[in-house]
Amino acid sequence: MKRIIALFLACLMIMSLALTGCGKRNTKDGSTTDPGSNTGQNTDQEDNNDNQGDNNETATVEDDPSVKTFNIYAFTDEVPNMIKKFKELYPDEFPYEIKETIIATTDGLYQPALDQALANGGSDAPDLYVAEAAFVIKYTQGDASQYAKPYKELGIDVDNLLKEAEIAPYTVDIGTNTDSQVVALAYQSTGGAFIYRRSIAKDVWGTDDPEVIKGKIGPGWDKFFEAAEELKQKGYAIISGDGDLWHAVENSSDQGWVVDGKLTIDPKREEFFDLSKKLKDNNYHNDTVDWQDAWFADMKGVGEKEVFGFFGPAWLINYTLHDNCGGTKVGEGTYGDWAVCEPPIGFFWGGSWILANKDTKIPKTLGKVIEWITLDSSENGLQHMWANGTFSEDSAKDTVASGTVMKRSDGELDFLGGQNMFEVFVPAGEFANGKNLTQYDETINKVWREQVREYTAGNKSKEQAIEDFKQDVRDNTDLIVE
Repeated sequence: MKRIIALFLACLMIMSLALTGCGKRNTKDGSTTDPGSNTGQNTDQEDNNDNQGDNNETATVEDDPSVKTFNIYAFTDEVPNMIKKFKELYPDEFPYEIKETIIATTDGLYQPALDQALANGGSDAPDLYVAEAAFVIKYTQGDASQYAKPYKELGIDVDNLLKEAEIAPYTVDIGTNTDSQVVALAYQSTGGAFIYRRSIAKDVWGTDDPEVIKGKIGPGWDKFFEAAEELKQKGYAIISGDGDLWHAVENSSDQGWVVDGKLTIDPKREEFFDLSKKLKDNNYHNDTVDWQDAWFADMKGVGEKEVFGFFGPAWLINYTLHDNCGGTKVGEGTYGDWAVCEPPIGFFWGGSWILANKDTKIPKTLGKVIEWITLDSSENGLQHMWANGTFSEDSAKDTVASGTVMKRSDGELDFLGGQNMFEVFVPAGEFANGKNLTQYDETINKVWREQVREYTAGNKSKEQAIEDFKQDVRDNTDLIVE
């Protein structure tokens, strides 16, 4: 009887092993994969390593064949055009009609529309949606983060691709949810540099060499203000207005506006009161407000005093300075009279992050699209096209999230006197801090800057301005304000 029982148990074990072998299924490329393992990769791991929730593994995903439309929510046509390019390049991988909903962020209309679409769900809900730096934390870590699908659940090998592409760390920090899962990545790198006029540098210091100029204006604000005084003696302003300084101050702070649900004023941000007043009292700037006519005039060199430089990322060069320099070729306006160098302190400004709806019915295709935009560092990826200006006929060379791509790309611009801007912007992306953003930044920053200008104009004491700032936050948010 013991022999019969033993034989019976042995048969059960053999049948169990056979069934386990049948659990593998073929992928389209002919390889075999276990449920929960990396898509398209063979594996000999034990069953206890096959869990889909394992942070080190990507999910096996399939699309619903009944879906015919790929829905996008964005605030410009930039990302929708990327999807169109992907469809053009890979028509067999993307058999969908593209439905784009584009709502500008002006007047605060984009977020409410996106929030409603995500909450309502259904066939009109976005598969892919875009969030910019001013409010991205709301969608990755804040009140609307529950809608974002982790990239690994789209079949993306996130960990390995992040390393291969050398993605700027701050962009990853911003796109990581509270469960340590990447749910959003940027395609641009918006690490900041100091963008300065070559002719003014030569007049004041006898050289326009970026290696020399970075040592004149920094590191640190003390060196920056020493340079401001030297420029003043020659009749120049070091920057246009205090807003130019704010982005460097804001995004180099150690803490964001909110810590544990409580309004927090980081010492580096509070110092902005003093830095701004020093600029105004010593006549070191033209006291302009960014994005207004006087600010643009300073880019042409036709403001109250000629301005030495601006703090900003590559997009400020391509889409703001370039369009407001007063010329279209070297010798016209300030075109070609610019260069970039390391700023007094590392920072970033702006950027757009790509997110996937957790309820998408086409996760496989969505994963391929998002990987191509954000993590593909090959010459066939969006990052390479974006960096080298080959995306379209009117594309400009731009900084991208992938350091790997920028290191092998040509970043020379006539606008910058032939300088390769990537040599400055690659380390700029590494210096930037992405851990000090909150979902309240857009609201709080506006109030903060208004109160700083009230103080520098002499309308309020510093103490009164800070108290009025706190009261406004108290009245318009649910934060604890002490």
